[in-house]
Amino acid sequence: MYKILLVLLLVMAPFAMAQNEEPEVIETTEEVTETVEDVASVEEPVVDTDEADVAETPVAEEVERSQSASMDLKDLFIAGGNFMWPLLLALIIGVAVTVERFIVFSKAKLDVNKFLEQLGGYIRKGDLSGAENLCDRTCGPVSAILRSGLTRRDKGLVDVEKAIEGAGSIEMAHLEKGLVVLATVSSVAPMIGFLGTVSGMIRAFGEIAAAKNVDASLVAGGIQEALITTASGLCVAIPIQMANNYFIAKVGRFITDMEEASMFLVDQLADMEHLKQL
Repeated sequence: MYKILLVLLLVMAPFAMAQNEEPEVIETTEEVTETVEDVASVEEPVVDTDEADVAETPVAEEVERSQSASMDLKDLFIAGGNFMWPLLLALIIGVAVTVERFIVFSKAKLDVNKFLEQLGGYIRKGDLSGAENLCDRTCGPVSAILRSGLTRRDKGLVDVEKAIEGAGSIEMAHLEKGLVVLATVSSVAPMIGFLGTVSGMIRAFGEIAAAKNVDASLVAGGIQEALITTASGLCVAIPIQMANNYFIAKVGRFITDMEEASMFLVDQLADMEHLKQL
C-alpha cells in the first residue's frame, strides 16, 4: 500500500509543478505585452505623418527616374509620338543617299598626276587611240571628259574645248546627284523635331487645363515627347549635314582635277598640232 501511494505521488508531481508554473508564465507574458504597448504609446507621438510622406516622396521619384533612364531606343521612339515616323523616314533616306554617294566617290577617286603622265606619254608618241583606251579603262569624271575631248580631236581645238565643257557639265550633274536630298534632310529634320516639340507642349498644357489638380505626372508625357523629338531631329540632321559638307568638298576637288586635266589635254594637242605644222 505504501509503494502504491509513492508511485501515485511520483506520477502526480510533474502535473502539480506544471500547474504551479502556469500562472507565472501568464504573468510574464502579460508584463511583456504591457511593456510593448507602453513603448508603442511612447513612440507614437514622435512619428509625424507629414514627415513620413516627405520621406517616401524621394523614393518614388528615384524609382521613376530609374525607369525613365533605362528606356531603350524602342521605348524612346514610342514616347516621341507620331513625329518620330517622319524623322525615321528622313534618317533612312539620308543614310541611303550617303552610302550611295560614298560608293560613287570611292570609285571615281583617281591619282590625277599619274594618269596625266601616262596620257601625255601616249599623246607625245602620237598614239591617240592608246590615249582613248587609257581613258576607257579608267573610271571617274576626269577620264570621261578627256575621252570626250579626244573624240573631237580631228575637228580642231575649239571643238575639243566645247566637248570637254559639255562632258564636264554632265559629270558635275552626276557628282552632285543626291546632294540636294542630303541638304533637304539636314534642314527638314530639325523642323520636324521642333514641330514635335510644339505638339508635345500643346498636349502638356491641354492636360493641365483639363485637370483639376495639377500633378507633375500630367505634363511629364508631353514634355518628354517634346524633348525626344527635338533631340531626334538634331541627331538626324547633324551627321547628314556633315556628310553633305564632305561630299561638297569632294565635288570641289573633282572640279579642280577636271579643269587641270582639260587644260593639260588642250596643251598637249596644241603642241602636237604645232609639231605637225613644222
